[in-house]
Amino acid sequence: MPTTASGIASAVTSGALTARAVVDAHLARIEQRDGEIHAFNKVTADEARAHADAIDADIAAGRPVGPLAGVPIALKDNLCTRGIDTTCSSRILEGWKPPYDATVVSRLHAAGAISVGKTNLDEFAMGSSTENSAFGATKNPIDTSRVPGGSSGGSAAAVAAGFAPVSLGSDTGGSIRQPAALCGVVGVKPTYGLVSRYGLVAYASSLDQIGPFATTVSDAALITEVISGHDVMDSTSIPQPAPSLVGAVSQGVSGMRIGRVTDLPGGAEPEVMDRLNAAFDALAAAGATIVDITLPSLSYALTAYYLIAPAEASSNLARFDGVRYGLRVNAADTNAMYGATRAAGFGDEVKRRIMLGTYALSAGYYDAYYGKALKVRRIIAQDFDAAYKNVDAIIIPTSPLVAFKAGEKVDDPMAMYLCDIYTIPTNLAGHPAMSVPFGTGAHNLPVGMQILAPALGEAAMFRVGGALEAAGGAQ
Repeated sequence: MPTTASGIASAVTSGALTARAVVDAHLARIEQRDGEIHAFNKVTADEARAHADAIDADIAAGRPVGPLAGVPIALKDNLCTRGIDTTCSSRILEGWKPPYDATVVSRLHAAGAISVGKTNLDEFAMGSSTENSAFGATKNPIDTSRVPGGSSGGSAAAVAAGFAPVSLGSDTGGSIRQPAALCGVVGVKPTYGLVSRYGLVAYASSLDQIGPFATTVSDAALITEVISGHDVMDSTSIPQPAPSLVGAVSQGVSGMRIGRVTDLPGGAEPEVMDRLNAAFDALAAAGATIVDITLPSLSYALTAYYLIAPAEASSNLARFDGVRYGLRVNAADTNAMYGATRAAGFGDEVKRRIMLGTYALSAGYYDAYYGKALKVRRIIAQDFDAAYKNVDAIIIPTSPLVAFKAGEKVDDPMAMYLCDIYTIPTNLAGHPAMSVPFGTGAHNLPVGMQILAPALGEAAMFRVGGALEAAGGAQ
């Protein structure tokens, strides 16, 4: 059976395989191993089989099917799915079944993809290890004593374990790219606004973006094409059609200018930096020109992010009050009910970020903290704009370290936040970025190279991704 999304869709469309056989095979893998990994909060086996049977009936009747016909896909559990629990891995949304599908879910289903379940995440996408879930931690399929990264760790683990050839995650400060790197798969954060956020339960609305995980760069490009394009339901959606990206993957990098950041913030493991240097060597050998650049504001990105994102979270999460949906803890009066519900429903990391954000927005502190963070955000975007006048794409590590041991950083929030030091800047700028596996580092664990590109520069980004993949991460 093919292992890629494009291979499965081709086989199903041609009649070489049935969608039902593909789904059954993947559900069997989930049943066999997910008890150990916990990639899923909910496996939708019955719905997946019914959808597969419908696709097989369409093919038998000669009706048209989409480019993802019969392809199993896993969905991060902060994407709304009609009539199916959407928990954000939080007790506060216990029992909530959305009355509608997220736009990306509708587009995937229209293309023939079959959802096999909702994946685990750090609660409300706040974390870098998928240890903050109310339903237990997810483990890295490569080494189950280690974390898969976060917050989309369940989606990354699902692809790495072969539970689905592709999955969707959300990326606010690196939550697709960092787990992709730690699990040895491809992960893409598109340009802000290229993919509709309608139906994504918000963490930080000016930073959140939905994107795919895949085992190949080509599959990641295909999924990005399917989920992209204007959506009237999202006011931040860019008013233009979905880009053509799959063809860019094989175009090579001959003549491209690739930026090497000479003032990159420190902290990366030596083996990670070795792989970065090897990536530049591989791209130069493939015909690219390596150009040294500086990004002076990069070292301030982490500080700015951890003011802006919690501030937006404190506003977005105010809606979870026990009145309209989810958990409700009864109390003597309404105010007591609000407090009791939120105390019982939110985990420690979510409470930490709500308090931090509320403080940053409070009277007397807004200008000192949130206002200054927004100015830093603008300077970061300006630094990127200046760099992209001289280069077509930039390569930096995705994560400063390989997958770490479970429990190693869970009691040290600052150490956990530093895991996102290389992924956060592009979220602040609104630019696209992707992580591509490129060899191994410490403990023979995967290392991901991060490809950054200017706004709507996905085609250039996928060209570089394809070249790195073709180089095979050779040592």
